[in-house]
Amino acid sequence: MPASLSGAFTRRDVIAAGFYVLFVGIFSFAPGLGIPGLTRLIPDPVLAGYVVNLVFYLSAGALALWASWRFAVREARLLAARPWLTLAVIPASVFAMLLLTAVAAALTGPPETAVNQEAVQGLVVSLPPLLIIPLLVLIAPFVEEYIFRHLLIGKLSRYLNIWVCCVISVVLFAGIHVAGKEAPALAVLLPYLVMGAVLVGVFVWAGSNFMLSYAVHAAKNLLAVLLTYAIPAELLQ
Repeated sequence: MPASLSGAFTRRDVIAAGFYVLFVGIFSFAPGLGIPGLTRLIPDPVLAGYVVNLVFYLSAGALALWASWRFAVREARLLAARPWLTLAVIPASVFAMLLLTAVAAALTGPPETAVNQEAVQGLVVSLPPLLIIPLLVLIAPFVEEYIFRHLLIGKLSRYLNIWVCCVISVVLFAGIHVAGKEAPALAVLLPYLVMGAVLVGVFVWAGSNFMLSYAVHAAKNLLAVLLTYAIPAELLQ
């Protein structure tokens, strides 16, 4: 499926992407403008952070699905038509992320844990899987694949060279995970750059199928969540 079949930008895309950009900007650069009175309603800062993220991603996910459901259904059907290939690509892609991250770290030095990643680990070790998995494995990856692959490559490539769009996707995907939290040093960005590059590769290889890149993204997040639960908290620290 050529990238052009992802269609042109629609009003729904503008609304969904605008909501995502607006609230990511607020939470990243002006966290004090968050939900007023939340700390009085939920004194536990970890639980309050979870609620903010859940409300944001539920809203962003609903808008992303509203904007892209025709593509999501069509692309899921394409994957279902070749189940064995799909099931092979997902773990192979996750393994490629881990391998490439290790190779890059060997060449450039070990990556540093981003503030964003530390916050995610804090949520995982403090809350049960029934709260964490729907947020980090099901909802958040769908929103990010819709924004960074379906829109920034599938649709933007109608107007720009697709490889330029791929670079934009990788850079913005990595940057959004550290925006407003720390200096964008290579050691911090490295895992996100590798992850973004593999997801872009999967998306382009599959003919602009963002449901496949979503499945890979979800599998990678599930592995990370399960490992975080399995590793003792003192070792994570």
